[in-house]
Amino acid sequence: MIYLVEDDTNIRELVCYALRSQEFECVGFDNATSFWHGLEKTLPDLFILDIMLPDESGLEILAKLKASPKTAALPVLMLTAMGSELDRVKGLDAGADDYITKPFSVLELLARVRALLRRAGSHPIHDVTNENTSDIVVGELSLNPKERVVKVNGKAIAITFKEFELLNHFLQHKNMVQTREQLLTHIWGYEYDGTSNRTVDMHIKTLRQKLGPCGDMIKTIRGVGYKITWDEEYL
Repeated sequence: MIYLVEDDTNIRELVCYALRSQEFECVGFDNATSFWHGLEKTLPDLFILDIMLPDESGLEILAKLKASPKTAALPVLMLTAMGSELDRVKGLDAGADDYITKPFSVLELLARVRALLRRAGSHPIHDVTNENTSDIVVGELSLNPKERVVKVNGKAIAITFKEFELLNHFLQHKNMVQTREQLLTHIWGYEYDGTSNRTVDMHIKTLRQKLGPCGDMIKTIRGVGYKITWDEEYL
């Protein structure tokens, strides 16, 4: 089941119709109050949140969802007309797994929904650094694939589902350049269309910020993509 919070009736009906046509169960809400009432009855598999709502912003809803143990792990897609970099960063920092800006392609929206649901049901567990331990440790950075915990200087940091998948993927492919196309296919599950590179870039940016000094290990390969690398100073 998918919960959509969108106050624009035309958009809400369009998205719900598109999702139902693909055999997804969708419940639409036109405000936060009705959404919270609905959440008391049934827990969905995915949330789609508009940012600009009449009674409570989508970002405020997102913060509450991520603060609750019942909903913290559920994927969230932000659907918004606010396309500035700052707005996208706020959404990703608050815990959103993906975003799409209005006007949007219904086919792209469906692809992102399928990818989020697919990834939410698949937690790759593999430690390429040491097969005898569950942790991948590089200097002050540690990642536990099984428990899905990332620590910097021994302190657990809050990162989103997609950020964890990115970091885990990079650590499993040290010194290997990952193009945006590869990352979109592997992490998001949909093909690169020439316009989605900002999705990868924004997630990389927020991941670096949350990792602090350890974020410097994620290198930008201009015109190609990204890779993770570290020297002896990190070991």
